Amino acid sequence: MHGHPSVHVARLAARKYKNTIFYGLCLAASLVGILVLAVLLGSILAKGLGSLDWQFLTSFPSRFPSKAGLKSALFGSIWLVAIMIPIAFPVGVGTAIYLEEYARRNWLHKVINTNINNLAGVPSIIYGLLGLALFVRWMDLGRSVLAGALTMSLLVLPIIIVASQEAIRSVPDSLRHASYALGASRWQTVRYVVLPAALPGILTGTILAVSRALGETAPMLIVGAWAFIASTPRGPLDPFTVLPMQIYNWTSRPQAAFQDIAAAGIIVLLVVLLVMNAAAIFLRNRYQRRSDA
Repeated sequence: MHGHPSVHVARLAARKYKNTIFYGLCLAASLVGILVLAVLLGSILAKGLGSLDWQFLTSFPSRFPSKAGLKSALFGSIWLVAIMIPIAFPVGVGTAIYLEEYARRNWLHKVINTNINNLAGVPSIIYGLLGLALFVRWMDLGRSVLAGALTMSLLVLPIIIVASQEAIRSVPDSLRHASYALGASRWQTVRYVVLPAALPGILTGTILAVSRALGETAPMLIVGAWAFIASTPRGPLDPFTVLPMQIYNWTSRPQAAFQDIAAAGIIVLLVVLLVMNAAAIFLRNRYQRRSDA
């Protein structure tokens, strides 16, 4: 009725064989990706390390490769992040709190969530076109740091909302019920119970979103970040450039020396992104230990 034992043994052997093949394919795909990444990083390091020095970090761009540097792009990226985070972080976290803790679970809630998830996957150049129409032209901010920061805030806002929602959902309902049982209001529960427990995930998602914004070129190109500028911003309405734009400018030049300093610029951008990701891991672990205690 249940078949001969040898049939079950054969089927089990076939499943193990298929599992081994699938495991091998997945491992091979991972190794190919790692190998390609290693080759690219090795090529960039080989070209760029020779041009990477203090003079490169403190000099403005130049038509002469030996004098060219990243100062204006580095300061422009710092200005961009400094304006973008105070705009995107409170709006994104506040939206996530409302959707998860206050909004009714009806069709409108589903529509809003669906649209936020879709916006998180929209190509970045679309946000650049939106920023050009809304901030550069309609609000007449011009090719300024503020226009770029507002555009990048729109880009990272859906990502921050989705990451914050996931972090808030991960907080056990038992903590909320215990807070209500002690007489706390909904806002007190959110402020003193939910947010501290969800903070590691919120901070991690925010820093990763900002890291993505730092590496974007298309929105900055559309909004009007300068490809060549020999000054640093002194205020939010000043012209600016960012690291990806400066690297793009150097890679478009035919001289081999500019390819080398472009590789050096890529190394600087990678270091900045790695530092931000390390900060995300540090903050997550720190607040995770605090919440566990």
